[in-house]
Amino acid sequence: MSAISQALAGVKVAEFGAYAAGPHIGKMLATFGATVVHVESHQRPDGFRTEYPPFKDGKPGPDRGGCFAIFNDSKHAVTLDLKTSAGTDLARRLVGWADIVVENMRPEVMDRLGLGYEAARELNPGIVMISSCNMGQTGPRAQTPGFGSQLSALAGFCGLTGSPDGPPMLLYGPYIDFIASTLGATAVLAAVDRQRRTGEGAWIDLAQYESGLMFIAGALFDYHRNGRVAERADNRDPDAAPHNAYQCSDGAWLALSCWSDEEFGRFANVLGRPELRSDHRFATHASRHANVGELDEIVSRCMLTRAAEQTAAQLQAVGVHAYPVNTIADLFCDPQLAYRRIWRRRLHGSIGDVACYFSAFDLSATPGDVTAAAPRIGQDNAYVFQELLGMTVDEYMACEREGAFQ
Repeated sequence: MSAISQALAGVKVAEFGAYAAGPHIGKMLATFGATVVHVESHQRPDGFRTEYPPFKDGKPGPDRGGCFAIFNDSKHAVTLDLKTSAGTDLARRLVGWADIVVENMRPEVMDRLGLGYEAARELNPGIVMISSCNMGQTGPRAQTPGFGSQLSALAGFCGLTGSPDGPPMLLYGPYIDFIASTLGATAVLAAVDRQRRTGEGAWIDLAQYESGLMFIAGALFDYHRNGRVAERADNRDPDAAPHNAYQCSDGAWLALSCWSDEEFGRFANVLGRPELRSDHRFATHASRHANVGELDEIVSRCMLTRAAEQTAAQLQAVGVHAYPVNTIADLFCDPQLAYRRIWRRRLHGSIGDVACYFSAFDLSATPGDVTAAAPRIGQDNAYVFQELLGMTVDEYMACEREGAFQ
């Protein structure tokens, strides 16, 4: 892979980010060849290093965090104490070196550090900066803190998830962070393309809250034009019936849906219940919806006599939408993921063997790669500042004495 010139080779990124939203942008850029420098400090390490499990062997430590390992492979890591003049001077040098700055701090924090867009533009007129935060840089909630699970609630996902007679259900993980970071990487690449053509930089104001709204487009339209407020409906769908996850004889679960009379007929045949096609309760799309509770009971009983993988294969063979519900363990032996090499195993200095997640898309001429496991805290201080930024050994040692790298 090293012999291939990657799509983003030569692109330089300074990443003042933590957790998922900022670092995931940097990870995607690094995967395709960008040189990404992740900035943190020993006093305030990235929260995924120390605050968010899991950790190797259940023992917390700055170089044992699993989430940090997933979001920061292929990067360099430096530590800068931005409360020292030497540390902030080096941060400014890093901004002057970079083509792109990625940050996901609260609004105005970068300004207070002297690293906001206007200051960055003075150092580097062509700089592209992306600021990714909960609410964006402006508005009445701009300064409010939050995490991915709260944003999923605010953006409407949780209000649509769960039972009608139960509470809203929080989604697993910082769901909206991943939506926002994918959009953010796209916006960065558009700005870099413009930068290369015109020499002009850009400031991208990315609101994670707003990023999630496009995922509930149907519900938004239904309210705006029809006045209907979508409500929680368990696993049911306003169009497909059946639409649910069913437990099978082997204890595994199968998720399936039928969207037309023809598809339901093929489903009934595989189920060994062809008479359901002519049953007045289920013969049409409308009747299946009207009697979806009874239909679910019948399908549930049938599935308890069948194995999940075998049934999924039989349904897929006749064009019925069905997949097993994978466990986390299943994802590491899924033949589709193995074929596309989604897990790239790399050796980490403190954790050992790490299955690094590769991007979900391949480029034909410049396919990208995971070049290394996530860095240990501050492991690249000397390399970044001496080799990449051109500091002399004496300059570097002077900064070290001043506490710049704490």
